[in-house]
Amino acid sequence: MTSDLPTPPYDLIILGASGFTGKYVVKEALKFLNTPSSPLTSLALAGRNPTKISQTLTWAAAPNPPPPSIPILTANTSDPHSLRRLCSQTRLVLNCVGPFRLYGEPVVAACVESGCDYLDICGEPEFMERMEASYFEKAAEKGSLVISACGFDSVPAELGVMFNSRQWEGAAVPNRVEAYLSLESDKRIAGNFGTFESVVLGVANALRRSRPKKPRLQIPGPPPSKGPIIEHQKKIGLWAVKLPSADAIVVRRTLGALTENPGGLPGRNETDEHIKKREAFWSTVKPAHFGVKIGTKSLLGIIRIMIFGLFLGLLGLFPLGGGCFKVPSFFSVGLFRKEGPSDEEVRSASFKMWFVGRGFSDRSLVSQGNTKPDMEIVTRVMGPEIGYLTTPIILLQCALIVLSQRDDLPKGGVLPAGIVFGPTDLQERLQENGVTFDVISKNAISH
Repeated sequence: MTSDLPTPPYDLIILGASGFTGKYVVKEALKFLNTPSSPLTSLALAGRNPTKISQTLTWAAAPNPPPPSIPILTANTSDPHSLRRLCSQTRLVLNCVGPFRLYGEPVVAACVESGCDYLDICGEPEFMERMEASYFEKAAEKGSLVISACGFDSVPAELGVMFNSRQWEGAAVPNRVEAYLSLESDKRIAGNFGTFESVVLGVANALRRSRPKKPRLQIPGPPPSKGPIIEHQKKIGLWAVKLPSADAIVVRRTLGALTENPGGLPGRNETDEHIKKREAFWSTVKPAHFGVKIGTKSLLGIIRIMIFGLFLGLLGLFPLGGGCFKVPSFFSVGLFRKEGPSDEEVRSASFKMWFVGRGFSDRSLVSQGNTKPDMEIVTRVMGPEIGYLTTPIILLQCALIVLSQRDDLPKGGVLPAGIVFGPTDLQERLQENGVTFDVISKNAISH
């Protein structure tokens, strides 16, 4: 596709580069800058404080002094002109400035107006749905691709449920896929203040909002029962409780988009070969009810998580969480603290996300009146620490796909990551960078 518009000077700008998560995104981006076969040849960093960004660059380049010569640009989410100027200089913005409910919309608006693409690491459902309602049509018209939740929220869930779904081969169909998230570490790790702020605002908003209506998913079999509040999943050795995260909502958005577009979304200027590849991929993805639970190896750990959840619910009753942001360690039961984790603590942590799919070995069983699933498939996604290692890995791989495969992706619009990146090589790229996908078991269920 040819264009009369001048090529912007930068492939990629990282906004919020000096934030706690932003600095790890910069570190990940440097791995791919001007390397063989990488589409990332020009990079700029942006934020409110150039001095802090310069310090971030030095930290991210270690132990290889001096840091590379990368332009540092000044931009502020409260200054729309600075954001428009920023977006006019790049093909793609990676937004790391959260909470997104407070600071995200001006960046989306500037990207859409400029026609550049946008990725973020948001885990706030209300923000994502509001951006879709407010900017979808203009983004589609301008050719701006706006994709939220391109971090641990919610790509492992999206790709993980697709990976499980694709194991139901032939006439076999899933009814429900339940994800069980287990966070593991050799050391006690606490999240950063900014992450805590986003979690509080995201959950508080999720509790308040009314969701936009989406297409009804055609899923074989009856809807699953709610089940107990606390569950003991003996097969994977976890106690678990429901997790009020963005994952289930984002997965539903992707499955809803797939219901409306069974062959996926057409690319901006895709080849006949890619059309066949896209349609073949989506023909193997079978929708299922989806839920997420967080698990620990002990019942005591679950009680601690439930106390944190209770705090979140109470904090959601007050504007911006009341005074909880002043003492995140107390209100998060020690799960977050103002200064965040050390590099050593981050490196010691990892995650496992188990996907337990239950369904029918043959679709015809449903039409015969069978209501109890007779088949179970368990898959797993594993990777390093979720917030500051896995999230930058995912965000950068999504960015590299946008830069290298843009014509195969939709022209524009506000879309979930799954419907955009599902038929690309994102899963393979994540496998190469430390996030693995495995089939654990396939079994008949005896009743």
